[in-house]
Amino acid sequence: MTDTTNASAGDVTERSESADRYERAGDAVDQVDDAADDLVDDADDADDADEVDEADEKDVSDRRAAAEPTESDLFRESEIAADYIEGLLDILDYDGDIDELVQNGRPMVEVVGGRLQSLVGSRGTTLEALQELSRLAVYRQTGSPSRLLLDVGGFRAGRRKELAALARNAAEKVRQYGESVRLEPMSAFERKCVHDVINALTGVESESEGVEPGRRIVVRPSA
Repeated sequence: MTDTTNASAGDVTERSESADRYERAGDAVDQVDDAADDLVDDADDADDADEVDEADEKDVSDRRAAAEPTESDLFRESEIAADYIEGLLDILDYDGDIDELVQNGRPMVEVVGGRLQSLVGSRGTTLEALQELSRLAVYRQTGSPSRLLLDVGGFRAGRRKELAALARNAAEKVRQYGESVRLEPMSAFERKCVHDVINALTGVESESEGVEPGRRIVVRPSA
């Protein structure tokens, strides 16, 4: 009788601890989702620096060159962000492999693993908020703004391919009919991907119009 009672008590304790862990994980996800609504616009504003008008490009380049971070500085940023993301995964009891790297002069953190979709959210909204939170973690330690790029589960890589196809299709329509094509509203990251593709093509040009969250790209014949 004693062994059975102890076993039952152990099961209850284990279930209680498990329930508590998942409750904390749920709270953490809810906090990230709540932060998404408040922070995604800030993230868009930060990334909109990549969408500056041609007239402002030289000024932006001059300011960046004046305080250009070194390779080790950029890698340090990715390490700080990776530590932040690792702490979040621990709270959520999620398994994921985290890679810190520097690519194209930009610090990056990539997270790969199962059960990570909740960290991406609908069309990457939660991911954008997490990226902004990670940049804030970097800023708190370095005192400098960061252009850190965060990817979870290969979402951004896959989205880039989709947007590249969308941009080429829009360009083809513009060339064929000679009329502007307005794309659906996109995040700053998505708009940057489309601009990059259009800028590499001949006979077409692109421009962002509107305000968040309805800001979109217009593809038109080159002037």
